[in-house]
Amino acid sequence: MKQYFVYILLCNDSSYYTGITNDIERRFHEHQTGDDTKCYTYKRKPLKLVFYENFNDVNQAIAFEKQVKGWRRVKKETLINGNWNLLPDLSRTAKN
Repeated sequence: MKQYFVYILLCNDSSYYTGITNDIERRFHEHQTGDDTKCYTYKRKPLKLVFYENFNDVNQAIAFEKQVKGWRRVKKETLINGNWNLLPDLSRTAKN
């Protein structure tokens, strides 16, 4: 069964990049060594992988990636820190 990963990178400028892949090691290497000047992470290296979650269903992975991309920084950091139980409260206190 194929696995899919939603991941968050911490960039050198302290911003976060959220993505999806079916090979987390390959994709991280591509971000670190990539030469596409249009890529968000190109000028923000070095990068650090700070979170990933695996999925067996590509549609669930895509939906989760879209959800996380819409979140505020504090909510992403809550996820990164493994405090999933706090996410509902953050959703109620402010939009995203």
